[in-house]
Amino acid sequence: MSLGYARNLYMLAFDHRASFQKGLFGVEGTPSSEAAARIGQSKQIIFEGLRRAVEEGAPKEWAGLLVDEQFGAAVARAAKEEGLTLAMPVEKSGQDEFDFEFGEDFGAHIEAFDPAFTKVLVRYNPEGDQDLNQRQLTRLRQLSEWLRGRERKFLFELLVPPEPAQLKWVDGDNYRYDLELRPGLVVRTIQESQSAGVEPDIWKIEGLERREDCQRVAVQARSGARDQVSCIVLGRAANEEHVVHWLQQGAGVPGFIGFAVGRTIWWDPLKSWVAGKTDAESAARTIAGNYGRMVAAYEAAATAAGTEVSR
Repeated sequence: MSLGYARNLYMLAFDHRASFQKGLFGVEGTPSSEAAARIGQSKQIIFEGLRRAVEEGAPKEWAGLLVDEQFGAAVARAAKEEGLTLAMPVEKSGQDEFDFEFGEDFGAHIEAFDPAFTKVLVRYNPEGDQDLNQRQLTRLRQLSEWLRGRERKFLFELLVPPEPAQLKWVDGDNYRYDLELRPGLVVRTIQESQSAGVEPDIWKIEGLERREDCQRVAVQARSGARDQVSCIVLGRAANEEHVVHWLQQGAGVPGFIGFAVGRTIWWDPLKSWVAGKTDAESAARTIAGNYGRMVAAYEAAATAAGTEVSR
């Protein structure tokens, strides 16, 4: 199987676990069976929102979802049966250091669900703790080689949190960090990962403020013989206006193929449902509309940039 993925991908991300159960349900640690069932029901509502969006015109061949095994196993199986592009995580939730949720049994879980993409979330700063970085790269290479040896696709979600010295350099201004420092650190992280033998098919990148930074990231992602490796934009739980701005920067850049947005799309509707202010059908309908607007914004920006969007 060749490295990379060249089709568009509009992914609804809801593989959140620790932050999901705490933020929406106030549950910390291992949830009770009743709480787990309620959390699972909420994931079904998000999935129903994606289904509705596809029924209303979102392109099924490019629609995808990122969902976890812990609370979303039923969703994952249904998505697979319905022909939607499925991605599933293998990292432990809520940790600063990447490690496998199921230890050395990660492969059995991947094979049991057979997702189109195996996903990791990694926090990595090339100017951070070098021992930490090396430990993470070692595990990531193990996963990368395992997946490649079985002709499975690899989705790498990269977060680059600022180091104290970096924040000091921008006077503690997170926006300046995102604008002035993070793009270069993303490029360096991709290069270091590639040099360590970590070879994702898709990089899931925090939104970038400028188009030229998307171009720099995509060039590094596709360096060497990686001309089909692609990038998608993640939403960081930002408001819709800001996420749309990030989508507009990436859309049409060679190497950018879509997005993976989650909380911006489903947090408020689910919060209303949990509070009893709306029913499941209304929440799903709102989620469908929110997702549809993201697709429309991305495709409009890609068209404006001269990229043909054909379904």
